[in-house]
Amino acid sequence: MSVKIREYRGTPYSRKDLEEGRVPAFRDKPRARYAWACGPAMGRFLAELKEGRIIGRRCRRCGRVLVPPRMFCEWCFRPTDEWVYVRDTGTVLTFSASYLGPAAERLKEPIIIAVIQLDGASPGIGILHKLGEVKQEEVHVGMRVKAVWKPPEEREGAITDILYFKPIREGQGGGE
Repeated sequence: MSVKIREYRGTPYSRKDLEEGRVPAFRDKPRARYAWACGPAMGRFLAELKEGRIIGRRCRRCGRVLVPPRMFCEWCFRPTDEWVYVRDTGTVLTFSASYLGPAAERLKEPIIIAVIQLDGASPGIGILHKLGEVKQEEVHVGMRVKAVWKPPEEREGAITDILYFKPIREGQGGGE
């Protein structure tokens, strides 16, 4: 059964009432402060990125290596057991070209975003990041890529410490 409201209780007011001071109002600029804790898994992950390393967590029951790390295995419903370093090379699992930048600005050339399964992480486990040094038409599922890092002195403990992933071309190696 739905009820239709025909009239709201109270005294209606207009913008003119506000402008002429008939309705009490005040302006304020709140100084809202907040703190955000990333927790033990993401905190360690970000700290390792600052050092140029990528770390995950292993669940001994199912054997999966989770990257980014999680303190709880969602398959086994139990805490994960140990820290595991993975490589900064991997394989593109899926990708998309976007003509919108990080601040929702329109781009003339697309950025290519991919889910990358890092070497040492479990199959199907991937991180989302940008691809660079590659044309959109060259990108394909299964493409091998390697992280391009900021210089050590510019790293701040953020996922952006990895600038992007670039293709591993034949003869480049890439730690395979």
